[in-house]
Amino acid sequence: MPIVSSFYGIKIYIYWFEERHHTPHFHAYYSEFQATFALDGEFIKGRMPKTAKKLIKRWALENHTEICYAWEEAIKDLPIRTIRGLL
Repeated sequence: MPIVSSFYGIKIYIYWFEERHHTPHFHAYYSEFQATFALDGEFIKGRMPKTAKKLIKRWALENHTEICYAWEEAIKDLPIRTIRGLL
């Protein structure tokens, strides 16, 4: 599972298992928390502190095009590009 981005202790991953994934999304990990987000940063499920959710949403909005490209790479089983974190 390749890391796509990392910022403020948050790690973002995109991985693809055709039989299990329906909605394009990414996974975020922060300390003991993990959650799933749509490519536009909308929270789908899991546990994540409110501040981390806001940072993840901001990151997703700032990098939406790159995240969509990374998702397409994942479903084609290509190497996934890294995306800059928040500054």
